[in-house]
Amino acid sequence: MSLVIPDDILQATRMSAAELKQELAVLLFQREKLTLGQASRLAEMSQVQFQHLLASRHIPLHYDVAEFEEDLRTLRELGRL
Repeated sequence: MSLVIPDDILQATRMSAAELKQELAVLLFQREKLTLGQASRLAEMSQVQFQHLLASRHIPLHYDVAEFEEDLRTLRELGRL
């Protein structure tokens, strides 16, 4: 699915498209709608970069068993396990 944000709306935010994606990712992570991995992908950042962004905003990580299992699946798919 693609989401199209009209240019005038993007301009009204005074943000770049990348910044808007990061803000959306942070919000959805904070509300526990996305995992750390999902939010970092939405923000187009590595998980470490996204964790630094969260830390700079004093947003705690919530990392549960399901997220750990998702990370293990991702590592297996990438051939890193």
